[in-house]
Amino acid sequence: MCPRAKALVGADASTCPIVTTVEVVTTSDLRAPPEAVWARVASLEGINHELGPWMRMTAPRGAELSPATVPLGQRWFRSWILLLGVVPFDYDDLCVERIDPGRGFLERSTMLSARIWEHERTLQPLNDGGTRLTDRVNFVPRLPRTAPVHRTVIAAIFRHRHRRLERVFGAR
Repeated sequence: MCPRAKALVGADASTCPIVTTVEVVTTSDLRAPPEAVWARVASLEGINHELGPWMRMTAPRGAELSPATVPLGQRWFRSWILLLGVVPFDYDDLCVERIDPGRGFLERSTMLSARIWEHERTLQPLNDGGTRLTDRVNFVPRLPRTAPVHRTVIAAIFRHRHRRLERVFGAR
């Protein structure tokens, strides 16, 4: 019996579902202070710029990633993810666990494509006044056999997002 499977479900391996957790980590050093980077990455406009032109996320009017407006630990809203900004192909039932303005956030949500989606974004000040931005994504695809494809696509999306941020702030 697989020890991990037993720990996950506490049962005989023959009855254990296969749980495939995928992790993707992307890091960039940007030439802007954490406050400036945070102002961009905590706004829906900034998030959609990162995703563009390939994707866009919907949100209620005025939604901002702020401790004053986000109900921590609860479903905030459903965001539709639109291919080319038009065609819905996935959704994210956004649930933010932690927000530390200027330093990062932790989102633990469910998606149409993933039973579990955990996205942690951290901003670390650098000695030269810049910011190290790290995105750590862990997810469990609803269809376990799609994990290799999911990993490839999610890694490409986050590399794209970081390239867009590097164009805005400059890269070190």
